[in-house]
Amino acid sequence: MVHEIDVLHTHAERAYPILAALIAPRPIAWVTTLHEDGGVNAAPFSFFNLFGDSPPLVIFAPGNREDGSPKDTAANCARTGEFVINLVSEELVEAMVGTSAALAPGVSETERFSLETAPSSVVAPPRIAAAPAALECKVHRIEQIGENRLVLGIVHRVWIADRLFDESTLRVRGELHHPVGRMAVPDWYCRTRDLFEIERPR
Repeated sequence: MVHEIDVLHTHAERAYPILAALIAPRPIAWVTTLHEDGGVNAAPFSFFNLFGDSPPLVIFAPGNREDGSPKDTAANCARTGEFVINLVSEELVEAMVGTSAALAPGVSETERFSLETAPSSVVAPPRIAAAPAALECKVHRIEQIGENRLVLGIVHRVWIADRLFDESTLRVRGELHHPVGRMAVPDWYCRTRDLFEIERPR
């Protein structure tokens, strides 16, 4: 037996928890942007992924606050056209989850949670210094589909921790890179240390 669920109509209010639990694990984009006063906003989003490499394209979906106003990340991306996606290691999980709290508009999560930042190369928002990797992005466009806001970004620079990158092959050491993944809402995450390899047909 299986359940048939109409997530577009009858059970629309359950679409988020059901789909977010099924389509998992999802990568986490810990996005840094700049407030109008220059303060750094940091917020995590698991509606995120890589969607192409020519040009390098990432998409994430920052929602609204409960009052319907755009979250700081969305407002900052629209205003400045720039953001940085920081990936999340196990060591950074608690800080990342802390920055998901609904703080007052304009409050800097990096200051609140004592997160050290480092300068970016081609965008103004800084990266989180302890992140295992960070992607400097410029907004390509922002799409609104129903209540979904999609930020499409072109990746201009990538920062990778030395231990995770093989300079001789220009490859990420996948066996050492263990980003945290998002599982079912509200509070489930996963580790990515249990890896296996299967050679693809050529």
